[in-house]
Amino acid sequence: MSKSILNEIAPLSDYDCFYIVERYKNEFTYPLHRHKEYELNFIEGGSGITRVVGDSTEEISDFELVLVGGEQMVHGWLQGGRVPASVNERPIREITIQFSPDVFPPTLLSKTPFSAISRMLKRAANGLKFPLSTIMKVYGKIDALSRIESRFSQVLQIFDILNILAENEGIELSSSSFSMQPRFSNDSRRVARVEEYIQSHYAERISLEDLAQIAGMTPIAFSRFFKLRAGRSVTDYIIEQRLGVASRMLVDSSRTIAEICYECGFNNLSNFNRIFKKKRGITPKSFRENYRKTRIIC
Repeated sequence: MSKSILNEIAPLSDYDCFYIVERYKNEFTYPLHRHKEYELNFIEGGSGITRVVGDSTEEISDFELVLVGGEQMVHGWLQGGRVPASVNERPIREITIQFSPDVFPPTLLSKTPFSAISRMLKRAANGLKFPLSTIMKVYGKIDALSRIESRFSQVLQIFDILNILAENEGIELSSSSFSMQPRFSNDSRRVARVEEYIQSHYAERISLEDLAQIAGMTPIAFSRFFKLRAGRSVTDYIIEQRLGVASRMLVDSSRTIAEICYECGFNNLSNFNRIFKKKRGITPKSFRENYRKTRIIC
């Protein structure tokens, strides 16, 4: 299992409710990742793929539906022992729905009609796997999402899907967030400020001196402090942030690889290709070619 965990930045603005993407691919190459958004992931034809959610690892069957919540929860679907399908075989179908926690504010979840969804979202912090009987209850609704033209109707459809799932028991998957790379503690304001700065300025040149000044420390002291708290160097953390954005752009945009390289803060294309291959085990071009998708933000 790869020890590299991507801190994913979902393509949701403050004005979006849900992000929906439908992909067809022959193999899974997206690394283990985590993000603050809830994620409902449906997979069809993925028998033999390995699912990782926190400290839970399991080989999936032909139909998979999992809900994951909480920004500490590491998760992903890995190729495992499955042999990639040939061009003549039916590809794997994956439909992912992501939404921010503020789509369901506490004032809404406290209302009686949303009580079941409220309980489900709390349990999703450990990851929830739904049985085939439940998957079949929502299959038609998930299948139709990308063909619904009205964004408002899409939102209502997702609410309906979540309500059906909430009224059926899902199996909790994990007892741990499986955070192989420790994140910064929430009570460290100066480190939180540094993290926020890097996430906002990943496309720019970021110097150790600038980050140390934000943290109110000398560069040498900050470098040691950061590695102790984050489990990796400042440089490695910045690279992971840039690769996280680049991975998302490769999947969900039509920008050229060169454009993505420079927009994510890498100084030349060959360096970007080399680092991406080293960290992800695959070239940016191959990573992109593994995904054919329909993308919706509503």
